[in-house]
Order: sequence, then C-alpha cells, then structure tokens
Amino acid sequence: MGFLELQGLTKRYAGAPVVKDVSLSVDKGQLVCLLGPSGCGKTTTLRLIAGFVEPDGGEIRVGGRRISAPGDSEAPERRNMSMIFQSYALWPHMTVFDNVAYGLKLRGLSKNDTQQRAETILAATKLSQLAQRYPGELSGGQQQRVSLARALVVEPETLLLDEPLSNLDANLREEMRFEIRRLHDKYRYTTVYVTHDQAEAMTTADLIVVMNNGVIEQAGSPEDVYQRPKTEFVARFIGGTNILRGKWDGQDGVASANGLFLRCGSGEFAKDGDTAVSLRHHDVHLSATKPAETNCVQGTVTRQIYLGSHRDYLVTLPDGESVRAVAPSDFSLAPGASVWLHLPPAHCRALAH
Repeated sequence: MGFLELQGLTKRYAGAPVVKDVSLSVDKGQLVCLLGPSGCGKTTTLRLIAGFVEPDGGEIRVGGRRISAPGDSEAPERRNMSMIFQSYALWPHMTVFDNVAYGLKLRGLSKNDTQQRAETILAATKLSQLAQRYPGELSGGQQQRVSLARALVVEPETLLLDEPLSNLDANLREEMRFEIRRLHDKYRYTTVYVTHDQAEAMTTADLIVVMNNGVIEQAGSPEDVYQRPKTEFVARFIGGTNILRGKWDGQDGVASANGLFLRCGSGEFAKDGDTAVSLRHHDVHLSATKPAETNCVQGTVTRQIYLGSHRDYLVTLPDGESVRAVAPSDFSLAPGASVWLHLPPAHCRALAH
C-alpha cells in the first residue's frame, strides 16, 4: 500500500465528470507528476488531494488514514500539506525571511527555532543573501524559490505543486526544473506535481501519470512512458512521434501501414487487426539511396528546416501520408527531392488503442 492512495476518485461539475474513477498509489518520498493537456482533470485531482473540493465518489488516504470521501472530508489545514500555486502569492510587504518564516510563526514555534529553520531552508534554496529583500525586488525565478522555501520550511507530509513554473521564461523554467528535483532529493517529501509540460515531468518525476479526459491513460517512470507508450494519446503527448495505421497480419508481428509492411519490435497488436504503429521522429533514418534493410519506403521531401544541431524533415509517402524525421545538420535535401526512409523494427511500437 502506498503512502498516498486515491481509490476510485470521481468529481463532477454540473453533472459532467471531470475526474472519472481515478485510482493511484504514491509511495512515501516519491515525486509524481500529473501530466496532460488543459481540461484533462489533473488540477482537479490535485485540488481533491488538497481538500479544496470534495469528491463525488471514491476516497483519498494518507498513511492509511482516510482524509477525503463524499460527505466526509478533513479540512485542508488538517492535512499537513503545503501547496504551491501558479502565482507565487508572496506577501509584498514582508521580506523574504518573513515570508518564509510566516508559517512557522503561525504554528507557534519559538523565535530561536523559527530563526534556525528559516535560515536552513533559505540556505538550501540559495536565498540567504536575499533574506532582507522584498518580493518586488526579486526576479521571477527568485520569487519561485521563496515560494518553494515557504512550502518546505513547515515540513509537510505532502507537497503539492500546481504548474509552478508556468510564469517563468524558458531559461528560468529549465533551471527551476533541476532545482525542484535537487530539493526533492534533499528532503524527500511525498510530492504531487501538476504540469502540461512533458520536459518538466521528464526532468523532475519518479512517476509520470498521463491523464486525458479525466482518466489515467498510463502511469510509469519517465523512461517507461516515453519508450513504451500503451496508447496513441500517450505516444503523441510524450515526445514527437509518427503514427502509422494498418492491419496486423496475425503471424509475424508485422503491421501493414500506408501501403508498406512494418515489422514491430514491441507493443501490442489489436485483436481485431486494426493497429497503429508509433515511431519517434528521431528514430526515422533518412538516406539518399535505398538501405539494405527491412521496413524501408521511398518518399518525397515536403519540408526541411535547419535547427543548428539537426534538420527537421517532413516526408510525404506514396499514399499521401507524411512522416517527420530528424537528421544530422550535414544531411541536406531540398523540398521535392526523393529520399529513402528506414523505419527500424526495434523502434516501431504497435499500439492496440
């Protein structure tokens, strides 16, 4: 049994379910990312865990103790959880130190204990030199560190983060991803992190939970959900992929897709034969001459974009379908040129759903 347990969790708004029979087990000290597009139910799930809304079905347990069920939910302040929102919600009239120490003062800690714990967390979040500044004097990344420090200093059982990096620019987001992971490794709080950014999830998470239309499509390690997607939605959402459709021949693990036969090295074929095949953009090999391999097809370059470290190609197949591929920057073919594609069997994954 996990430390945080969601069992058949359901929430409806105006009669429409936004979270549908969600069950999830989170081990103590694990960082879990709820990942999915807007409207998939991830933030509602987080708010159910926090106690801001009450479930219409199912229950939530922490450490074996039921904290939420229809008509019987603990108040948020009794759950020993800290939550970090998209907005930093810092007190503008308080210094960094006072913002961080505020929760400790509310809990009645002595002045010495408050000073010591606040200084310790400020050092851990690299904010010691900014302790006497006010939020308006800080950058976005520094304000986010203050928000993290304030949440961690009270030593919660569970840390909840709702798209905490969405207000930062690209460079700061990348920096803060690693900072969140570093702090998690240091303190090992059980953490539930909501994001729509797959790079954030891949960087920070022990377990990624991919949600779509209120249900969990797949849960697994970052490597598992990327390398071994179980559904077309997961394959598309976690990294760029090509989806080729066809019929399983029922014998040699070969799917007929877009007029060619694809030998698939992994995955599950649909029982009725209608199977999709996922192949990541960077796993497609381009060549000016026909390779001596299986899973090859000739196409026409439709688009080619130079991106410095590589080129991004869009290739049209004879039946009109398109395949995206990534090639080295020194492999250059102009639109309209003929090109051969090798689709390695080891990287072709059959998707039954």
